[in-house]
Amino acid sequence: MAQHWIATRPGDTSVFVLEEHEPPVPGAGEVTIEVHAAGMNPADLKHVARGNPDDFPRPVGYEVAGVVTAVGPGTEAASGPVAVGDEVLAFRIAGGWASEVTVPAGDVFAKPASLSWAEAANLLLAGCTAAEMLHVTGVAAGETIVVHGASGAVGVSVLQQAALLGATVIGTASEARFDTVRGFGGVPVAYGDGLEERVRELAPQGVAAALDCVGTDEAVDVSLALVADRGRIVTIAAADRAEADGFVAIAGAMPASQAYRDAVRGRLVRLAGEGRLVVPVARTFALSDALEAAELLMGGHPGGKLALEP
Repeated sequence: MAQHWIATRPGDTSVFVLEEHEPPVPGAGEVTIEVHAAGMNPADLKHVARGNPDDFPRPVGYEVAGVVTAVGPGTEAASGPVAVGDEVLAFRIAGGWASEVTVPAGDVFAKPASLSWAEAANLLLAGCTAAEMLHVTGVAAGETIVVHGASGAVGVSVLQQAALLGATVIGTASEARFDTVRGFGGVPVAYGDGLEERVRELAPQGVAAALDCVGTDEAVDVSLALVADRGRIVTIAAADRAEADGFVAIAGAMPASQAYRDAVRGRLVRLAGEGRLVVPVARTFALSDALEAAELLMGGHPGGKLALEP
């Protein structure tokens, strides 16, 4: 029988349970996927920790890659016709930490053959977030921007997508992660005391926008000091500061964010298939070892994306 992870109530990973389950037979507009890899994201854990008790128990995980095992009547995937045996990826779904899952076909895309299962399962949550950050700040060719947390999953996607736009990125990271920032086309700079001055030295002409992936006071304060137009400062991790200081915060649960991220999925899948958007994978874990993987994920420096393989 299939298995999936659920959270029984709001809390840390102590509320997670691996249980047997039978995915429902897909109805019209749905497909069932045999999961070959489940993506892992901090949001998987944060949404459980901060969840509404009325929404529990709830399944965990938002993106997967695998093989279609059943198709509901009259159903097409987001990318077009879909059939049993097709290799696909899916986002945004509920219950990705599973061996099999039934999902809306509108969230399913043909998997590029060039991507591994783990890469495909980790493409879209980070990629869509990065795309929206660049979109809301209006980043354009020829501009220089600063990205806080440039070596993380979202930051690495920002680096690549900004390069495709023709922008230059100064990316904050620990010195141990400088090669990652450079490898994806960015100019690394160490966070910590003196960050504002170091960025100004690297960009004497100024920076046009600031994208915050970490949410620290340092990241916010430096962004405010460097960028006069607060409409060109965005955070995914400091909503309280955004409200207090008058800049932009985005999140997948916001209607505008969800609409944009859903709309950009197909383009990101195409870019990945063409080799122009890379998903660095650090490590894979067995589905049963999800809690060990979660501990590494929340440590903050996994060195790349993590995936669960049933």
